[in-house]
Amino acid sequence: MPNIKLKSMTDTPAQPSQWKKILSASTISAQDLLIRLELDEHPLLDQNAPSFPLRVPEPFLNKIEKGNPNDPLLLQVLPQAQESLDIEGYASEPLLEQNFSPLPGLIHKYSSRVLLILTQSCAIHCRYCFRRNFPYSEHQQSRQQWQQALDYVATRSEISEVILSGGDPLSLSDSSLEELFDKIDRITSVKRIRIHTRMLPSLPQRITSRLLKVISNLRCKVILVAHCNHPNELANDTERAFLRLKEHGVTLLNQSVMLRHINDDAQILQALSEKLFAQGVLPYYLFTLDKVAGAAHFDLPRSEAKQIYKELCAQLPGFLTPKLAEEQPGDGSKRVLSNH
Repeated sequence: MPNIKLKSMTDTPAQPSQWKKILSASTISAQDLLIRLELDEHPLLDQNAPSFPLRVPEPFLNKIEKGNPNDPLLLQVLPQAQESLDIEGYASEPLLEQNFSPLPGLIHKYSSRVLLILTQSCAIHCRYCFRRNFPYSEHQQSRQQWQQALDYVATRSEISEVILSGGDPLSLSDSSLEELFDKIDRITSVKRIRIHTRMLPSLPQRITSRLLKVISNLRCKVILVAHCNHPNELANDTERAFLRLKEHGVTLLNQSVMLRHINDDAQILQALSEKLFAQGVLPYYLFTLDKVAGAAHFDLPRSEAKQIYKELCAQLPGFLTPKLAEEQPGDGSKRVLSNH
């Protein structure tokens, strides 16, 4: 049976004002992780992952089942020896984003929207991350340098949406985000600000009252895309954070990645969609794995992914069914994969 916890988890003891403290303490050694989870050892563990260290914040760690080496949340953050294998077809930059970067920190792949790389920092290091090898040092922007990217946006009236990414854009302080939001909001051709974040399942205390006030004062519509892959990531803490965002006019969407041994099962994906919707979030995309070096062990053949998706479509109404898609370098849009 799929490993799904049907009951809500208890809230973490931390208060929203403590999010920076939780974030700063999220780097943990492999040995300490095993101790916390009451595991003597793990057969897949790589003790040394210096280029992409183990990082998992307390709220996410509390949702991992103790004593279970196959917990689907654990497998998303556990450094594995398989990451060091050189496998044909898996590259350090699978989406060739550098080819679509006219300025440092800015990616303009689709005509009507641009993506800003704000930071390399994340609360959690997901082992399947397609930007795990991204050259952040070449794109690191100071608050003063943001203006160059925003001037680029302002002179192109076809750009109606600015997407904030990273790393995790919510790793920035409220004051930094307030300044950036204000600058974007002043560009009259921009209608929407979209935030892609893994903070909601990993550190929901990040949704502070100040951040909500900043968002509610914007002219632009704000969309937050959570990155939840498994229903066990959703608990009372995420429900509270999503509710506060909705109360301040934020549109809530979710995108997932189909991952081997984590959510490669129609029943798990159904439970994820149902639980997201119960917490006020609409399923948006279900992506196949971007073929990044170090993550091949998470991948599934496209035929298998499409079969799982076909089963999912039979179990959910259309409005709860995310689009199965993949991203290919050079395509003008996401490539939606048929379930037929």
